[in-house]
Amino acid sequence: MAAYDIVTVGGGVAGSVLGKAMAERGYRVLIVERETEFKDRVRGEFVFPWGVAEAKHLGVYDALIQAGGHHPKYWTDYAGPDPLPSRDFAEDTPQRLRGLCIYHPRMQDALIEAAEAAGAEVRRGVRVRAIEPGRQPRVLLDGHGGPAAVTARLAVGADGRSSLARKWGSFDAREDPPGNLFAGVLVENAPASAENSICMLNPSQLRIVLYLPQSDHSGRAYLGSRGDTAVRLSGGGFLSFLRECAASGLAPGLLDGARQAGPLATFDGAESSVGHPYKNGIALVGDAAATSDPTWGQGLSLTLRDIRALRDALLADDDWDAAGHAYAAAHDYYYDKVRTAVSWFTQLFMQPGQEADALRARALPQMASDPFFLPDTLIAGPDLAPPTPEYRAKLFGERH
Repeated sequence: MAAYDIVTVGGGVAGSVLGKAMAERGYRVLIVERETEFKDRVRGEFVFPWGVAEAKHLGVYDALIQAGGHHPKYWTDYAGPDPLPSRDFAEDTPQRLRGLCIYHPRMQDALIEAAEAAGAEVRRGVRVRAIEPGRQPRVLLDGHGGPAAVTARLAVGADGRSSLARKWGSFDAREDPPGNLFAGVLVENAPASAENSICMLNPSQLRIVLYLPQSDHSGRAYLGSRGDTAVRLSGGGFLSFLRECAASGLAPGLLDGARQAGPLATFDGAESSVGHPYKNGIALVGDAAATSDPTWGQGLSLTLRDIRALRDALLADDDWDAAGHAYAAAHDYYYDKVRTAVSWFTQLFMQPGQEADALRARALPQMASDPFFLPDTLIAGPDLAPPTPEYRAKLFGERH
C-alpha cells in the first residue's frame, strides 16, 4: 500500500496550493482530482488585496498572473446611477496591492500544474470513495485501475462546499438559514472599463450588482438579491439577468450589449462551517472547512489563508496531530472575524425589515462622507483590519 505524507481530496485551488507548498519542501504529496478537465461552473474569481498577499506568501502569485490574472486599477461603488469616489487599493490598503480578477478554470489548471512541477503526484479522473480516520488515515480510491487504497500522515479535505470529507471525518457542520441569492455569469463584449471593478449597492431593493473585469471586454457579472424580490436565474436566463441588473439600478452603459460567454447559475449565500476543522488525521480547508456568503467575495482569500495556516502549522511541529489542532484553532479565529464583518455588511445592505431600515437610515449618510466608516476587513483582511468593537459601536449606534 502506497504511503504519503499528505493526500488531498480535491485538486482545485486549495488542494493544489497545499500540494505545491508541501511538495516543494520535500514531502510526499498525492493530489486526487476527480475531474479530468476543469470547466466553468461560476465560482469565485475575485481576490481582494489580503488574498493577493496570501498568494504571494504561498508562492503562487506569479502562476496566477501567467494564467491571465488581471489587476483592475480602481474599485468603484455605486449607490444610485452616479459613482462614488473610486478607490485604488494599492494606495489605501496595508498590503499596497490591488484586487485580482481571474478565470477560475485557468487558475485551477495553473495551480495543479504548479503543484505537479513542485513534485506532487497528481491523479486526475480518480474519485475518493472514503477516508478512514486515524493516526495514519487510509484513503480509498476509485480510478482507471480499479479500487485502491493509500495511507497518509494527514488526509486533507479540499473538496468544496459539498464536502464528503466532512462526512467521512464525522465533522459537525453549522448550516445557516437561507440568505442572499447570488447569480453569476461570464460575459464578453462588455463596455465597462477593464480598469474598474464595479459594485452597485441598492439596499432599498436588497440588491447588489458587480462587474469584475478579466480583460478589455470580458469579465464576470454577478447579481445578489434577497427577500420577496429575490431572483434565481440559470441556463438560458441571460436576458433576464441583464434586465434584473438594470432594474436593480445598475448605471446604463456598463453592461449594454454584453454577450453571455459561459454558464449562468445561482447560489444560495447561506454559510456552512465546521467548528475546529481538524479531527483524527483529517483536516478540512477552503469551502470544505467553511463557506462564506459569495455576495462579499471572501472565498478565495479565506482558502489561501487556510493553506498558509495549515502549511505553517505542519512545518512548525513534527507531531501532525498537534499541528492539525493548531491549524484548526487559527482557522476558527480568522474565519470568525471575516464572518462577523460579512454579517455587518449583510445587515446594512441586504437585510429586510424595519430594524435594518433604521440601521441604513443612520449609517448610509455617514458612509457617504467617510469611505472608511465600515471596517476594511473584507478588503485588507481579518489580521490587519479586524472588525473591532469600536467599528460595531459606530455602525450600530451603540455606546462603547
